Amino acid sequence: MKTLFFSASAFGLLALAGCGGPQDDLPDPAIPEQTDTSDIDAAKDAILIKAESGDGPQIGDKIPEPEASSDDSSIAQAGADEKAKADAVAARGVTEIGWEELMPEGEEERLAEMYQAQMAMLYSGSGVAEGSSADQAIQIGTFNTVKDMDGMKVRLPGYTVPFEYGKDANIREFLLVPYYGACLHAPPPPPNQTVFVKTDKEIKLRDLSQAVWIEGTLRTQTQTSDLADAAYTIEMTDWEIYEY
Repeated sequence: MKTLFFSASAFGLLALAGCGGPQDDLPDPAIPEQTDTSDIDAAKDAILIKAESGDGPQIGDKIPEPEASSDDSSIAQAGADEKAKADAVAARGVTEIGWEELMPEGEEERLAEMYQAQMAMLYSGSGVAEGSSADQAIQIGTFNTVKDMDGMKVRLPGYTVPFEYGKDANIREFLLVPYYGACLHAPPPPPNQTVFVKTDKEIKLRDLSQAVWIEGTLRTQTQTSDLADAAYTIEMTDWEIYEY
């Protein structure tokens, strides 16, 4: 099983209010159309209620690993099911990847330096006044990508962050992120740990606490939005619930 979460301690350092875009200058990519902000507010409220009730993952949680069974026959069956699923994925020409594989060589060190510089700035002088322009968790990171992955058919697990939210919302575009609550009640991951997903077929994303597998063609194509910016795009062909 590929690990999903990246640099948990680094992301936790910036658990301030709100979300914003990165500081890097960008080319002029397409910007997803946004809906009324009440949709996003509803998504934020739903995530808070879910986390506070203890029903589901806590904000910032990674996707848990499947629970091991003490029954030998169950273990054997689970192993057989996993192998059959992996064979089916491979037969489609799809590669299962983890979030760490989206990071180019040396990126983790560069990201750590950026977080250190950000924290030094925040805690120098008199601190940050609540409600000020500095009182927000900006997106830290770069748009550096693994160029060899462009055009690869992949399968990646994550949590969804739709631009629309509600029981009647049919989604064609959303963000895929490596931890729960990102961009709504936790800081956005770096751009190269945020994936913009688009699909020709409308889908419903009602439970944001449920992790999913996303399958499709990976592109090193930048997208910007009010929630977060993404260094990668997936042209989605299929999705399913991530079972754990």
